[in-house]
Amino acid sequence: MYWTIFVTCCFYMPTIALNNSVSYAILTKNNFDVQKTFTPIRVWGTIGFIAAMWIIDYMGWGNNTSQFLFASIAMIVTGIYSFTLPNVTPENKQQNNSWTSKLGLDALVLFKQNRMAIFFVFAMLLGAALQITNMFGNSFIQDFGKIPEYKNTFGVEHSVFIISLSQISETLFILTIPFFLKRFGIKQVMLFSMIAWVLRFGLFGIGNPGTGVIFLILSMIVYGMAFDFFNISGSLFVEKETDSKIRSSAQGLFMLMSNGLGSILGGELAGRVVSHYSNNGVTDWSSAWFVFAGYALVIAILFALVFKYNHNPNDVQNINH
Repeated sequence: MYWTIFVTCCFYMPTIALNNSVSYAILTKNNFDVQKTFTPIRVWGTIGFIAAMWIIDYMGWGNNTSQFLFASIAMIVTGIYSFTLPNVTPENKQQNNSWTSKLGLDALVLFKQNRMAIFFVFAMLLGAALQITNMFGNSFIQDFGKIPEYKNTFGVEHSVFIISLSQISETLFILTIPFFLKRFGIKQVMLFSMIAWVLRFGLFGIGNPGTGVIFLILSMIVYGMAFDFFNISGSLFVEKETDSKIRSSAQGLFMLMSNGLGSILGGELAGRVVSHYSNNGVTDWSSAWFVFAGYALVIAILFALVFKYNHNPNDVQNINH
């Protein structure tokens, strides 16, 4: 089962960067302002995510294979629909590219630029934070079902619905990205994301499905900022700061660092932390979440100190190829 999931992810995860690159190319080709136009389009992906979560929760498919059949049908429909999208011709198609370029490895040259290298390293560290919440968010809430006080609460019985509040928050914060990028710049926006991760984990640490349900809800709300101001803003930053010849490869590199190496790092370290605070099937989730909050806080402090970026809010914020 592990290797099946691994191979599936190897095919799936690159499509996120591909989606971004194709979207940016089509918008630029049609003379749209990418930064302003992409986010209202991207928000529909999150809406689809919410719809899928609600359907799975309502149908009771969360703990059986029906969810995979549902996803397979959705992907077939999506795959067929993709043939109706505008054609995007590879920019370097007529050139005699090296194998390095053909494999998308030419973006590695960005590590020679100090600012981009630092950005990608922190993308990996924030990707680890994302993996933590992906791995344990739902398990954390469902574990309250072992406690009689919370066993039949709405939060425990519909944990997927509670988690979906995070995606609802996403849809709101995605639409604010153009404003925040123009007003504060990428460094401040990324810092907002990191502080939001601190709050996400800290609120989990003090929350529960009973009297502490408000803290769980607040955690879901700040998740929108934590995710969007890192993933979407980071992708737009890569689009703006890289040469058009390696831009698509750079998007792939950003995805590799955040959702590839970052996920591996987050999964490994988070698993060890949760195991450390687990005994005889009982997990001290509060302590684990506070450790994760501390991790996010350290990242925020380091990023503020080492990432240099001078933002001029009066600059035109167009992203053009």
